[in-house]
Amino acid sequence: MNAARRALISGNWKMNNGGASGVQLASDVARAMASFSSIDIVVAPPFTALVPVVAALKGTRVEVAAQNMHPKDKGAFTGEISPSMLLEAGCKWVILGHSERRAMFGDTDATVAEKTKVAMDVGLRPIVCVGETLEERERGDTLNIVKRQLNAFASIIADKPGWAAVAYEPVWAIGTGKNAGPEEAQEVHAMIRARLADISADLAAKTRILYGGSLSPKNADALLRCPDVDGGLIGGAALKAEDFSKVGEIAQSIS
Repeated sequence: MNAARRALISGNWKMNNGGASGVQLASDVARAMASFSSIDIVVAPPFTALVPVVAALKGTRVEVAAQNMHPKDKGAFTGEISPSMLLEAGCKWVILGHSERRAMFGDTDATVAEKTKVAMDVGLRPIVCVGETLEERERGDTLNIVKRQLNAFASIIADKPGWAAVAYEPVWAIGTGKNAGPEEAQEVHAMIRARLADISADLAAKTRILYGGSLSPKNADALLRCPDVDGGLIGGAALKAEDFSKVGEIAQSIS
């Protein structure tokens, strides 16, 4: 982490904790992390829990993200959620291009770029995900794959440096308990920052680059001490307030 950038600790609940359980988890997170004044905290509940979670977090330091959105604002798109609906629900952030969206639901570099531009235009803060599969890593393509994904949206987030965050999520580490070591994570994060610097020094200096591959209380200290790791996009450990707040506590102690 770098003192020039506030750490961002974000939790992606995926398809878990709708309704009452989501409100309880959000309330527990806000209570446990109330004193962590030097970091930013975001939780991403499922769509059905957005409104009650936003209400439960009113007056706290925790902000709310959606896990995805459709790029169009209205129309015949059955089952989709528009940017204006997210704003009406009280969302400040939106996760875009998560590897599960890319692998299971057909999100491409082009659609991620389109969604990123719309989010930037309407005032939602994107957390845009990049990352390689195990096969891509084993054939030595990690940096090429991540750079290709980054190139699709890097110039878009340059319009407002620091507004968006980038999350590096090695796909092979998500939900597996495996994780990239600090050296592996730092190599990719440094490449991302260097690519952003090619566009604008201000963009590189202000953009928070999050690690998103099975970040937990066990590995957070080592990963968050990497100079180009500015926080985390946390999955499994975000489903327990104790684990999520522990990662936040570690980030707070380093920042």
